[in-house]
Amino acid sequence: MSRRRGIMSSKLKEELAKELGFYDTVQAEDWGAIRAKDAGNMVKRAVELAQQQLKQ
Repeated sequence: MSRRRGIMSSKLKEELAKELGFYDTVQAEDWGAIRAKDAGNMVKRAVELAQQQLKQ
């Protein structure tokens, strides 16, 4: 089974993780170690940023 290609760039994900306060976990243990709540908050924030860009 092939892996799906992510929509968010690695840089964006890292910036969001820093903003939301769990980047240290990503650095220490990789993305699989973050909580589902943190992943959801990251997606929510990415959607908010996209909506802001569309309004401009």
